[in-house]
Amino acid sequence: MMTGDFRNIRYVEDGPVATLTFDRPDILNSMDEVMTGEIVSVIERLRRPGAIRALVIASTGRCFSAGGNFDEIQRLIEDYDARMDAYDNGRRVIHGMAEIAMPVIVALQGDVYGLGTSLALSADILVASKNVRIGDPHVKVGLVAGDGGTLVWPAAFGLLKAKRHLLTGDPIGAEEAHRLGAVSELVDEPEQVLPLAQELARKVAALPPLAVQYTKRALNHSMQRAALDHFEFAMALEQYAMTSADLKEALAALKEKRKPSFSNR
Repeated sequence: MMTGDFRNIRYVEDGPVATLTFDRPDILNSMDEVMTGEIVSVIERLRRPGAIRALVIASTGRCFSAGGNFDEIQRLIEDYDARMDAYDNGRRVIHGMAEIAMPVIVALQGDVYGLGTSLALSADILVASKNVRIGDPHVKVGLVAGDGGTLVWPAAFGLLKAKRHLLTGDPIGAEEAHRLGAVSELVDEPEQVLPLAQELARKVAALPPLAVQYTKRALNHSMQRAALDHFEFAMALEQYAMTSADLKEALAALKEKRKPSFSNR
């Protein structure tokens, strides 16, 4: 068994199965530059899988990930270098999920938003508790769903359903997501999620690895092509939105608990 030395995540290799666990439950596993950098380092390490045959991505606490937080967004507005670092980490997460060789099983025990949702919907197998809500509220704070949302939601739900949720920021429940085919396995209770994800990981890890990896590569080929084109375009549009007056107004209104007044600028 081998472990990684990280601040915001835990990484463990146990035989042919690796587990990456988000470990910031006190702030709902919200993602900042440091945490996304740690996730990227694991994903990119596993592009050459070696003895690892499957990766489980799990989380601690009641929320899988709240995505970004308002303080982090404010910091990115004010700090150009930090914004470019966040842009690079975000794109490396999504490209990495499209290119990682072994199957990735996500254990969704709690609600997930923003970049966390993009990561979850990029998985090969998604196990969720029926109480979970899956959302991408970028538009509600004046941002483009650029960090993977406009790529993975249409692939998971179909274009029209993706538009319904990405243009309103409304979450979708795991039960409906399962009915639509975006959630692979649905369980009744949060504590059942990780054991089933680990069981599925061990199952695929026991199969001939090249057959599994090449099958995944064929299935992910269209996603990889889309990531090179559509995703980069969406990320660029998010950078434009990051400098808008409406983003600043949305954040100020949320902080001051008032109705926003948008100027389309």
